[in-house]
Amino acid sequence: MNPSKYNNIQVALHWVVALLVLFMLVMGTFVLAQTPNSDPSKLTALRGHMVFGSVILLLTLLRLVWRRKSVQPDHAETGNALLDKLGVAAHYGLNLLTLLAAASGIGLALQAGLPGIVFGGQGILPSDFRAFTPRIAHGILTKLLAALIALHVVGALYHQFIIKDRLFGRIWFGKRDM
Repeated sequence: MNPSKYNNIQVALHWVVALLVLFMLVMGTFVLAQTPNSDPSKLTALRGHMVFGSVILLLTLLRLVWRRKSVQPDHAETGNALLDKLGVAAHYGLNLLTLLAAASGIGLALQAGLPGIVFGGQGILPSDFRAFTPRIAHGILTKLLAALIALHVVGALYHQFIIKDRLFGRIWFGKRDM
């Protein structure tokens, strides 16, 4: 028999990654995208974005490994087969988009020489990151990720307040029953 909720390590990884991803989406959209590459503060913002992006990548990979190694609750059900399948697909999509956004960020950083510029003080930032293909991919992937996060939140609220199946209890800290 599967437990009714996720284990505390998985809960912690879920919420830390969720908060970091939201922070990064806001930072990328409202700070990095709005700051010209000629502004000296852009280096500090990029450094933080690169560090947090790397942390998100590592924690997401750890979360996926932990998920495979531990017993999971059954997928939450709505009573509608299509919605149930979309819920499962959404979780896979969130992980995939998070990994692809991180990969495109790494691709952009390498193509633009950002590790040496941002962490080593070697050279200056390119005038525009949109000249690099990974930047275009990163922009598209992060917008898709933001949209899927919004749908995920709507789905969770639907479970909690419409179906009233206490879904939030599955992904919060506490003792698991088996």
